[in-house]
Amino acid sequence: MNDTNVSSKILERLTDDWDSLTPEAQKAARYVLDNPMDVGVSTVREIADAAKVKPNTFVRMARQIGFDGYEDFRTPFRTAIREGRVSFPDRARWLQDMARSGALGGLYADMVASAIRNIEETFAHITSDDLQAAARAIWASRQVFALGVGVNNANVRNFTYLASTGMVRFHDIPRAGSTAVDDLAWADERDLMIAVTCSPYRREVIEAVEVARAQGITIVGISDSLASPVIRQSDHGFVVAADTPQFFPSSVSTIALFETLLSFVIAEASDEIVERVETFHRRRHQLGIYKGD
Repeated sequence: MNDTNVSSKILERLTDDWDSLTPEAQKAARYVLDNPMDVGVSTVREIADAAKVKPNTFVRMARQIGFDGYEDFRTPFRTAIREGRVSFPDRARWLQDMARSGALGGLYADMVASAIRNIEETFAHITSDDLQAAARAIWASRQVFALGVGVNNANVRNFTYLASTGMVRFHDIPRAGSTAVDDLAWADERDLMIAVTCSPYRREVIEAVEVARAQGITIVGISDSLASPVIRQSDHGFVVAADTPQFFPSSVSTIALFETLLSFVIAEASDEIVERVETFHRRRHQLGIYKGD
């Protein structure tokens, strides 16, 4: 049986009530027990075709084990998808099913709600003292290396770009044509690395964190769980909520955390940082980068 976290109680109920099911309902139940991931991402007609029964058979099966109907039975499986507890391809299939069923209004509501909830949950567990401690470590370091791959590569590049308007020692890694561990080759206890990865955790980020720790580099870890290998090896760890109806972890709370962390770094920085930012923007105006007033 292929298990799935949220729906395990339903699968147990199917097993316990097996003898009370009709033969056709047992065929439907057998398919669910063998392919629980399909329940949340397939229409009732699609799953019925796969199980070689009529769609109404799944409706009757759901009612026979105590649900109001198939949609009620299906809800926990879909919840598992929204909360990211199934594979990326299964979540992508679920999104397309939303479109086919005309439920994009529900998807819109889910996306907005999850974005707001992620930010609220993230900052509910982070204190200003946590941010200030990390910001002080960042400002006191000789160099700051920000590591993110995949979707988080863009997030760390945005962070280092904003930091570069007033500071010159921020570097996003891995650099083009390089690897993160190579970029850290000459870093030591005077330096700091910010490492970001969410489940499923990227191997190269974890390996870079291990190398950084061995070299005495201070580590600021950003991930989605206290059990994350990045958080467990960090000097300053921040857990971000990344649940989303889409098929990749959400970056909303990660970006919000980066922006907040950078504001704390600026607050901890010396007075010259203000002059640097002003000089940077004055130069951009002089070069005609901005159009109009």
